[in-house]
This record gives sequence, C-alpha cells and structure tokens, in this order.
Amino acid sequence: MRKIKKQKIYLLALLLPFILFVIGFEIGPLLAMIKNSFYADDGIQVTIDQYITIFQSDFYLQAIQNSLVISLFSAVVSVIIAVIAAYSITKFSQKIQNRLLMIANMTSNFEGIPLSFSYIILLGNNGLFTLLFAKLGWEVFADFNLYSWTGLILVYIYFQIPLAVMLIYPSYQGIKKQWKEASSLLGGSSFSFWRRIGIPVLLPSIVGTFSILFANAMGAYATAYALVGSNYNLLSLQIASLVASDVALKPQLGSALGVLLATTMIGAMWFNERMMRRIRRDLR
Repeated sequence: MRKIKKQKIYLLALLLPFILFVIGFEIGPLLAMIKNSFYADDGIQVTIDQYITIFQSDFYLQAIQNSLVISLFSAVVSVIIAVIAAYSITKFSQKIQNRLLMIANMTSNFEGIPLSFSYIILLGNNGLFTLLFAKLGWEVFADFNLYSWTGLILVYIYFQIPLAVMLIYPSYQGIKKQWKEASSLLGGSSFSFWRRIGIPVLLPSIVGTFSILFANAMGAYATAYALVGSNYNLLSLQIASLVASDVALKPQLGSALGVLLATTMIGAMWFNERMMRRIRRDLR
C-alpha cells in the first residue's frame, strides 16, 4: 500500500513541470485575456462595452465572417484532397510510404512567414513563375493575384493538406484487406465497399481532422500577415493590430476579440466531440 502511494507521489512529481507549463502558458494567459476583455479602454472600469462594440461594428463582424469563411473553405478542400492523397500513399510500397510521410511531416511544419515569402518569390507580381510564364507568352497567371482572397486561400490550403494527410493516413491502416475480400465474395462492388464500410470507418478521423484544420486556420496569423498585411480583414490580424499596433492600442478590445476567437475554436471542438459520439459506438 505504501509502495503504491510512493509511486503515485513520484508520478505526480513527474507531471509537475507539465502542470506548471499548462498553468503558466495556457490557463494563465487565457484567464488574463478573459478578465481584460471586461475592462473599458482605461483598464479600470468593468464593463461589457468591448463586446457591444464588436457586435455593433460592421468592420469587426466582417473580420469574424472572413475568418470563418476562409477557415471552413480551406478545411473542407484540404480534407477532401488529403483523403485522396492518403489513400494514394497506401498504394505504394512501405518504403515509399515512409518517405512520403516524412515529406508530409516536414511540409506540415512549413508555414508562417517563410511559407508566405516562398509563395511571393514563386507566384508574386515579380515571382519566378509569374515572370517565366509571361516571358513564354503563357497566360496561366495573368488573372491570378497572390495578394487577394484567392491567393490567401491557396496558401492556407497548402499548409493544411500535409497536416491533414498525417492525421488521416493512419485510419487507412485500420481497413483490413479481408474486409474487401469478404465484400467482393458477397457480390459487393468497390463503390459499395467504400460507401458501406470504408467511409464509415474513416469518418471519425475525417471529422476530427476537419475540426483541427478549422481551428488551425482560424488562429493562423503570420502567414496572412506576411501575405496580405492589413489589406484583408481577418480576425487574427485585427487582434494583433489592437494589441501590438504602433497607431492605436486597444488591448481590452483585442482581448474581447481573442475571447470570441477562442470561443469559436471551443465550438469547433465541441462539434467534433458531438459528431464523434454520433459516429463511434464505443463513445456512446
């Protein structure tokens, strides 16, 4: 009994650095942000004026709408591409699969300012491919503007796909070869197998991946800032401008926007859990 108690104390001691890390870098800043959002601009008077300002301002509502639209669109497109890409990877030999996954793992971490600069060098107004195709007389990028909604969507999808592939690929390992053989012996076609067996097995992973990609896109800041600056109205950009701007600092209003952003992400996670409970019988 005493030995078990010592083991528990030892395990708790090992967890102590992690607990301090979570409190110091996650829970603490979150509570400070929530508290700050209920102060007026003077930082003294307690009020809900910051939230009233947000919901009465077309500018901030547009920022929330733009962030939701770009996050939903990039997450949906990335999941669709990743489902196909992950399935294609499973068709290669194990050695090539490992190499492709290694590439996906590396590219999933390639985002932010380096990714934006790479796109600017390749597809910007004076980018490599833009000038090359113009010199060759090809009008492939004649109407393409990297610093627009289309360019922003393209970059978002790029950094979302490798992450989605990494998350969905393991689910394909759960689909047994015997299941396909049994379906074929019972007269089922390939389409009926995927419709009745394959897709339902993959669905929890797809839904979970979608919620992660949505939250990832909602919180993306450096990529959008480096690419469009303040020319496009996104929630993450507005929060940064209110907290670290050289013109007009309003950290209380920025905290209120941050709370709404965090609420949106929590809503996405709640939706993911609800969908998981509907899909997975073992969670009911």
